[in-house]
Amino acid sequence: MRFTLPKFSRFRLAPLALGLALMVPGAVWSADAPAQPAAQAAETAAPAAPVGVSAFSTIPAPALAAKAWLTLDATSGQIIAAQNPEMPVEPASLTKIMSAYVIFQALENGRLQLDQKVRVSEKAWKTEGSRMFIDPNTEVSVDELLQGMLVQSGNDATVALAEAVAGSESAFAALMNQQAKALGMANTHFVNSTGLPDPDHTTTVEDLAVLSRALVQRFPQYRHYDSQKEFTYNKIKQSNRNRLLWADETVDGLKTGHTQSAGYCLVATALRDGRRVVSVIVGANSDAARTESSLKLLNWSFKNFDTLKLLDKDTPAVAARVWEGEADTVNLGVEHPLWVTVPRGQAEHIKTEARYTQPLMAPLTEGDKAGTLLVSLDGKPLKDAPLRVMQSVPEAGFFGRLVDKVRLMFE
Repeated sequence: MRFTLPKFSRFRLAPLALGLALMVPGAVWSADAPAQPAAQAAETAAPAAPVGVSAFSTIPAPALAAKAWLTLDATSGQIIAAQNPEMPVEPASLTKIMSAYVIFQALENGRLQLDQKVRVSEKAWKTEGSRMFIDPNTEVSVDELLQGMLVQSGNDATVALAEAVAGSESAFAALMNQQAKALGMANTHFVNSTGLPDPDHTTTVEDLAVLSRALVQRFPQYRHYDSQKEFTYNKIKQSNRNRLLWADETVDGLKTGHTQSAGYCLVATALRDGRRVVSVIVGANSDAARTESSLKLLNWSFKNFDTLKLLDKDTPAVAARVWEGEADTVNLGVEHPLWVTVPRGQAEHIKTEARYTQPLMAPLTEGDKAGTLLVSLDGKPLKDAPLRVMQSVPEAGFFGRLVDKVRLMFE
């Protein structure tokens, strides 16, 4: 038989609590003893690894002729479907997505200005591959060089910008790798800023999708560069190699790539009805194939999957019991709005489960991680998000803590 402690106020329970405390062998109650931080207590169970959303759908992904590919919902951050997502691949000029990320950071930090003139070095001028056709020892604005890099895929423009940011291309590559690590691109290593072939210059389509989503979300003010269809410099007019910019008005980027060893590559992104999808194609056998495959992947992702908001950052996911605090409960929620992507028509089958530290001990500080919110579909893990404490809960006084210590003995 389980003993249930009568529901008395803390004030009335204090004498009883003190007496029980003195009767329990080995028990030591101290007004100065620190409470156990929530982060030190283990959660009830570790969440299972989420799976790609297409695993819940009966509609197969399109057959694509490419070494590796992936489609990602940029709002939820979930992979919809992929083939060989972690296979090492040569990124070719898709490398310039990371180059752009680091350059945009420099612009935001004030280390670079769009109207700033950059002196073109001999090294930048001599860089092989696609070109903007800048002349050595001339000065070109950062704005023009960005157009040369992202519209024309100019290797000369890219090296000139890398040198302007970091002093040398090798130092710039170190910044690229530092940023890749910060973004969680665990299977990526950059040797140069352009994507020219090197055995140690590799990535994966999964990492490229993570990078592309981060670029789109963090730097919307610079998106006009990769959506620009053509650019004229030095009386030479060149078109953006991303043919989807002409084929589909919802497509607004992102970058093409090609070398003989890498094949034809394309990271494309489209915005339809407020929802953004990123597709990554690596190792297609022609420009037409990468364009057609990318459009198939985007259309399939938009048509067969929905993205919905489950929880706002100000909406509690659960009211959790707090022990030894000035309040008996605390709201736990998510740090950012929680969006999930599901096969179309299956939203009503989504379930959530809050797993949090138990017992949850005061003091608690707003923003502390206290557990995980698990999202499942048909009993399978779909996504998870950290649960954060939404309001600080100070530690209770001596008698309040004493009463809860006794309560815990009977839980």
